[in-house]
Amino acid sequence: LDYLKDLGVDAIWLSPCYPSPQVDFGYDISDYKNIDPQYGTLKDFDHLVAEAEKRHIRILMDMVMNHTSDKHEWFVQSRSSRTNPYRDWYMWQDGKGETATDKGQVPNNWQSDFGHSAWEWDEKTRQYYYHKFYIQQPDVNWDNPKIHEAFKDIIGFWLKRGVGGFRFDAITTLYEDPQLRDEDIVLDKDGKSYLNAYGDIALNDTRTNNLPGTHPVMQEMRAWSDTFNSSKFPGTRVLIGETYLPNIGELAKQYGTPDKPEFHLPMDTQVGFINKLDVAQFRAKLNDVETGVNGNIPLLVFDNHDNARLDARYGDGVHDTDIQRVISTMLFASRGTALFYYGDEIGMKTTPPTRKEDVKDPVGLTGWPKDKGRDGERTPMQWNAGPNAGFTSAGVTPWLPVPPTAATVNVKAEEGQPDSLFTWYQTLIRLKKTNPAFAHGDNLMLDTSNMKVLSWMRQTSGAPSVIVSVNFTADPQTVSLSVPNASGNVKTLLKTPNATDPTSISQIQLGTYGVYIGELQ
Repeated sequence: LDYLKDLGVDAIWLSPCYPSPQVDFGYDISDYKNIDPQYGTLKDFDHLVAEAEKRHIRILMDMVMNHTSDKHEWFVQSRSSRTNPYRDWYMWQDGKGETATDKGQVPNNWQSDFGHSAWEWDEKTRQYYYHKFYIQQPDVNWDNPKIHEAFKDIIGFWLKRGVGGFRFDAITTLYEDPQLRDEDIVLDKDGKSYLNAYGDIALNDTRTNNLPGTHPVMQEMRAWSDTFNSSKFPGTRVLIGETYLPNIGELAKQYGTPDKPEFHLPMDTQVGFINKLDVAQFRAKLNDVETGVNGNIPLLVFDNHDNARLDARYGDGVHDTDIQRVISTMLFASRGTALFYYGDEIGMKTTPPTRKEDVKDPVGLTGWPKDKGRDGERTPMQWNAGPNAGFTSAGVTPWLPVPPTAATVNVKAEEGQPDSLFTWYQTLIRLKKTNPAFAHGDNLMLDTSNMKVLSWMRQTSGAPSVIVSVNFTADPQTVSLSVPNASGNVKTLLKTPNATDPTSISQIQLGTYGVYIGELQ
């Protein structure tokens, strides 16, 4: 916690730490009101919340409302008989052409996000149940009012313990087409169907994702969570959405309206997952979220536990650290809230397994070798160059192997080093908190015909504006900027080691993947 405080972190989002069979590393929850014994107890959790609070850090829980574990008592009851009171807490359907001796065909062509049919046959009650994700993660039925009340009770349980809010997992998948119509087949540029990484015919997901029923649910959960402010834990609890959406208009809907608010911070994944350094795309996508969400606060995210780390998606293997400075500048120097993944601040590398027998993630077991799973971005945090990178004791085998890069890429090697990536993150976060334009100012794109350097201005009333220029190339670049009613004189706030200190924004020289941030005088 002291490390995170020193870095400048305000809140920690914990992926699920509830009791779980761990089929999907905690996202298959068997008890929403407890802590998995491998992590500790509720008393330990309360201690974490209290110690974090002393450091002005809030703890955010992962709230998984689309599905439970098949070991959850609700589902155990639901699959016990067709007449059980919990039967309609999940999505059960007859097979097509089912008879007393034949289960028939699956209800439709819907696929699991983790491969193959999204329908699983239950021999005891002779029906199929729906699972958007693993077979062991049956979807709950949000058309049942009892589900609404059950999750409000769960949310209240944790808010009373002082959590700062929730990140809602896979929230756009709560509802499905009530008519159970087949998904459409995706066609390639030649008009032909093709197979995905799991060997299935590629389908779109318009009938199982981002249906309108999610909005009333989140309005309900927002109104409920807003009632839990108290003298002990004052202030609004933040609701964050995992929102992979096709365009800025759909993202804007996730905020709700002033009279019916939904998420405080739905994730904008359109900026961070472009997955190539393309100035035009970043300019367009950043401008979208800065101007297209009705004045709400953007939540920018470039990295998470479900995607390869920044080095694999943006790096070139030679200038990875320089490129990570570029990425982090867009994350922290743009208007909005910044969410980053553990280890980004030291430049941890994606390290996927090299053999199928070493794979832990069922995604990799199903998709190998096209999809090696998510183990590569989930390796232990690298604290030092010692045994197990300081993540756990010597002689203890960590849950995933520590990458060999830990010998040089670790906290101890980077803390206090003026040119390290850690210090770069720390300085950007400090600027975001202390510089008025950096903290609250609007974004205005500059030099918009430049396809090699992305430049923008942060401006707010009553404070000097800030200029940001980011070189997207390995070649040195010189940028000439102009701002109406400004002298052009500039004071350096932060720059990469290979950038110069300009006296005017009319001549900003940037080295390889160089970054310059300056305050207009």
